[in-house]
Amino acid sequence: MFKKTLPLFTCILFSVFVSASFAQGFKAGAAVRVITPNPLLPVSGGIGTPKPATVKHGDLFARALVLEKGNTRVAIVNIDNLGWPAVLGDKSRTLIKGISPENILIGVTHTHSAPDAYGFPDENGQSHADLKYLDWCVQQIADAVNEAVRKLEPATLKIAFDEIRGKIAYNYYAPDLYDPRCGVIQAIAASGKRKGQPIATLVNYAIHPEIIGSKQGILSPDLCGPLYQRIESKAGGVALFMNGAQGGMVTADNRLPNGGEANDWQECIRIGELLADEALRIVTNAPAQTDPVLYCGARTISLPIDSDIMKYILTHSPLNLAGNNADITHAHTRLNLLNIGTAQILTVPGEALPNIGYYVKRNMHTQQPFLFGLTNDAFGYMLTKVDFNSFKRYRYVSETSLGEMTGEIYMQEALRLVKDSPKPDGQ
Repeated sequence: MFKKTLPLFTCILFSVFVSASFAQGFKAGAAVRVITPNPLLPVSGGIGTPKPATVKHGDLFARALVLEKGNTRVAIVNIDNLGWPAVLGDKSRTLIKGISPENILIGVTHTHSAPDAYGFPDENGQSHADLKYLDWCVQQIADAVNEAVRKLEPATLKIAFDEIRGKIAYNYYAPDLYDPRCGVIQAIAASGKRKGQPIATLVNYAIHPEIIGSKQGILSPDLCGPLYQRIESKAGGVALFMNGAQGGMVTADNRLPNGGEANDWQECIRIGELLADEALRIVTNAPAQTDPVLYCGARTISLPIDSDIMKYILTHSPLNLAGNNADITHAHTRLNLLNIGTAQILTVPGEALPNIGYYVKRNMHTQQPFLFGLTNDAFGYMLTKVDFNSFKRYRYVSETSLGEMTGEIYMQEALRLVKDSPKPDGQ
């Protein structure tokens, strides 16, 4: 009798072992929500009164990717907006189930053709942001993440980091001073009917999506819309875009041969599709990572606020960006470090200049360094102290920075977080 029941007992043990392996293994899930306002709202390209919009080219989205390994669960969210302050992100975090708030990374694409999410005050202290719309977006973001959690499934990863080709980005202040490298993370279904098909493809690249801008009366995700559509039509799954160190002033290369710029939807399509094609080219032959590590670290840092303009914005915004401290002197924000397989990722709470991006990347513990710019917060430009107010060209970016030490403190704290964290796979 024992001999007859042994095979059944062995099968049960094997089934339990397989189930436990899947439970502890790497998983991924993704979801999308449309956040296009209806009716259309004025769009914001920065400080000042938003400009009325009468038409739209493409929809605005909140896109979520959730990753899980054992007891660690992380959410990465991109929003089609200029910036997304932590006070809005924290509202979504309270509505998200099953993920620690410090493990939820919320960043923006930085399109200059979306509604004001800062509540920028005018010279009279009045804001024109639509608070009901922003509260609705808060709920949509949480809904996208919660859906992605429900859709978690066993997955493998493909990760690649390489220089892209073609006329995509340049530095408006100094054409060649930008990072042409692009990072791509692709989660692929490991079982079921969708086995071998992408769950999500995340593209990390530094560029200003401002081809259309805020002055044409058009609401748009700019180049990110065509990027999403191209990746999803060619590879399947959900596409995400996380910006990089694109401050001062890494922008879309929409220059025309005889001078001037192409500022229309067709140029958004050209650049967005080219970036998508390059990202897919880079990741296509990347080796599969079948049991990748997943780690998420977090640290709160303090940044002095020296800029009168930034103090005015923080204290007069209806979003209560300054908290309860009317005499605001410091901004407190969270940095995240992620190890996902062989990649290492650092968040940036603003628009870091390219030299900051290069310095941090070359001191990270990986050959695949990712920077998620304008993530968890959006505190203006981030310069090194030697660049701050050093050139006429940098006057505006200095005025709209928290202060001279912002970039210095960020680099110090980011690399301290790298030093204090475990290394990614293979490092």
